[in-house]
Parts: sequence; structure tokens; C-alpha cells
Amino acid sequence: MDNSLQRLLDAELEAEAIVRKALDRREQIMAQSLEEAHMAEARFEARIPELRAAFNDKAEQRIQQTIAEVSLKYQERTQELESMAEESRQDAIDAALAMLLKQDAR
Repeated sequence: MDNSLQRLLDAELEAEAIVRKALDRREQIMAQSLEEAHMAEARFEARIPELRAAFNDKAEQRIQQTIAEVSLKYQERTQELESMAEESRQDAIDAALAMLLKQDAR
């Protein structure tokens, strides 16, 4: 019976040692994971200026493109209005001339 109790005691001690090892390993894995997370966060924070610069560059390009498109539309509309004004001016001159000629004919 002493032999059985001794084997049970040895098995219990061995089980406790296995549990301690597993707990130690878990702590190591958690510490390593936390360290990796901190490193990843630091890498990300280091890239923030680069990311911000890329975003600003793209925004600047979009702004320049929009300005160019609006300028082109403005120029086209200005030409269209000038053309319409010239046509109206010519129509007014023609109408005035016709009125003058009609009065002279009387």
C-alpha cells in the first residue's frame, strides 16, 4: 500500500510540475504576444507621417484636377457667353440699321 501511495504522490507531483510548466509557457507566450503587439503598434505609429503624406499628396492631386476641370468649364462657358453676346450685338446692329433704313425709305 505504501508503494501505491508513493506512486500516487509521485504522479501528483509530476502533474503539478506539468501544470507549472504549462502556466510558465502560457506566461511566456502572453509576454511575447504583448511585446509583438507593442512592436507592431510602434511600427504603425512610425508610418503615420508617411501615410499622412501619401494621403495629402493624393488630396492635392485631386484638388489640382478639380481646379483644372473647373477652369476649363469656366473658359468654355466664357467663350460661349462671349459668342452669344457677339451674336446679340450683331443682331442689335442689324435691327438698328434696318430701322434706320426703313425710316430713310419713308
